[in-house]
Amino acid sequence: MAVTPQYGEASIRVLKGLEPVKQRPGMYTRTDNPLHIVQEVLDNAADEALAGFGKRIALTLHTDGSVTVEDDGRGIPFGLHPEEGVPVVEIVFTRLHAGGKFDKGAGGAYSFSGGLHGVGVSVTNALSKRLEVTVQREGQTASIVFSHGDVIQPVQVQPGAPRKQGTKVRVWPEAKYFDAPELPRGELVHLLRSKAVLMPGVTVTLTDEKKGETQTWLYKGGLREYLQGSLNAEPIVELFEGAHYAKASDTENFAEGEGAAWCVAFTEEAASQRESYVNLIPTVAGGTHEAGLKDGLFQAVKTFIELHSLLPKGVKLMPEDLFGRASFVLSAKVLDPQFQGQTKERLNSRDALRLVAGYVRPAFELWLNQHVEQGKKLAELVIKQAQSRQRAAQKVEKKKGSGVAVLPGKLTDCESRDLNLNELFLVEGDSAGGSAKMGRNKETQAILPLRGKVLNTWEVERDLLFKNTEVHDIAVAIGVDPHAPDSNPDLSGLRYGKVCILSDADVDGAHIQVLLLTLFQKHFPALVQAGNVFVARPPLFRVDAPARGKKPPVKLYALDEGELTAILDKLRKEGAREGSWTISRFKGLGEMNAEQLWDTTLNPDTRRLLRVSAPDAEAAAQVLTQLMGRNEAAARRELMERLGDSVEVDV
Repeated sequence: MAVTPQYGEASIRVLKGLEPVKQRPGMYTRTDNPLHIVQEVLDNAADEALAGFGKRIALTLHTDGSVTVEDDGRGIPFGLHPEEGVPVVEIVFTRLHAGGKFDKGAGGAYSFSGGLHGVGVSVTNALSKRLEVTVQREGQTASIVFSHGDVIQPVQVQPGAPRKQGTKVRVWPEAKYFDAPELPRGELVHLLRSKAVLMPGVTVTLTDEKKGETQTWLYKGGLREYLQGSLNAEPIVELFEGAHYAKASDTENFAEGEGAAWCVAFTEEAASQRESYVNLIPTVAGGTHEAGLKDGLFQAVKTFIELHSLLPKGVKLMPEDLFGRASFVLSAKVLDPQFQGQTKERLNSRDALRLVAGYVRPAFELWLNQHVEQGKKLAELVIKQAQSRQRAAQKVEKKKGSGVAVLPGKLTDCESRDLNLNELFLVEGDSAGGSAKMGRNKETQAILPLRGKVLNTWEVERDLLFKNTEVHDIAVAIGVDPHAPDSNPDLSGLRYGKVCILSDADVDGAHIQVLLLTLFQKHFPALVQAGNVFVARPPLFRVDAPARGKKPPVKLYALDEGELTAILDKLRKEGAREGSWTISRFKGLGEMNAEQLWDTTLNPDTRRLLRVSAPDAEAAAQVLTQLMGRNEAAARRELMERLGDSVEVDV
């Protein structure tokens, strides 16, 4: 006889301390090997050097598989925390959201550090068989030992330590959490070398006890020396190097010390070397600081080409025509970096784009005008790339049939014919469509405003679809005919690589999203399967925040109530007085001006765009039948009665 599972109060389990990390390590770190948990310790040592308190970082690979990271920074405090009553060094290694990097105001321990996700070395501790910490500071030596995240030897303090300071952490990674127990030697060397490059004057060493080898890096030539040694091709012009950081007297909307250092090489072949960092954290997936570098370089070259009348008639330049040939090393300093995910591989901070672009563009414009002949060489490369791109797009155009339907009159089309770049936004309402038309990138973004609610097409026959004007206009604009899931539709007429649903962030907007998703899943399933359909996520709230310490006044955007709460909590931590901010709620997209709509929803570098997918088409059909079918009222009522209390509706 089968035992029926019981579901009651005792069924709910609360994960405490570091248990969430042990249960789902992949949410907090890379699990292919232990490099990232070692990097968390290394990043703490680098933050001390970045703050000006250390000149030496040493990493040792021991014969027993453990790793030691040692620095000569200030040393982690080991006295009792004033609120928690627990030694601070214990809190740092056992609490997920504890550290010295949250307070960025005056008197904080760090002005610039690698992010505020608040997990750091506590994850290292959770995923280690054993972890030993030795701290020297204020003439004392303290030690503490952990096993699988738990304290097994409490803090022991010995007075009369040598006259030195710093932190030494030895880690034994727990093999069961990782696919391979060994640290990848190449990645580790690259990581250590890059720390030395980004901190001229800091000595970084790697000792391998098994091989009996020690490598030492101490750079004084900085980014130029590093990039020159990494290139696979000869640059066509001199390397462009620069650095700029905000001063207290600057009028820009940035905190003192924020800025970037960069070195860029342009080659005939595609880029061979691209590295970016934020407060010394490697951002292997790029982010908004790389987007700022891209924008600053392109706008400077575009201005130079226009100034010298070098652009042939009919040629339209795109940022990738230049950036595709740019190898670079970029090191940004951002006061409050916001990363995507715990491993911090991509920067999401919107202000970083404006920060980097604002410093790179004038510096590169000056460089180009001081090196006119080299500037013309670079312009020639960019124009050649643009011409090749346009020729490739024209070849695709010629393959299409000549009997193209007349495009809808209300469609504001883009200028490019490159399917990989083109985007169509289906926008709710004419007023929002007006803002979108003014705020878009007219080269690659097309706008099709929709009036009112789109027809529910779940049970509409394919032959009768075009009776509805909105559906007809969408199909003609996209360039693909409606089709069945099991058919083999002709997608050669597809005019946009991305078809984006852009509706208000309220209940009505969600309804329009569902109607359009129904249309695409039922009558354009090949576009969903190919990943061409997206949903744009505009914000529901805007917060005008006052100045907080080093942070200047700023406008922040929240998608929903949850993000709004998180923003307000962050402002309080940064020292903002309760109620000193102003919260505005967008009733609809039409309330946003063109600049706001671009910053939050249209700009590829700062927007949030969700790809629509339906891995299980049969399950998707069942759900949509229940939600959109005419004869499914009873099923919908049962669904609402069963799950209605689990959602909050903002009417």
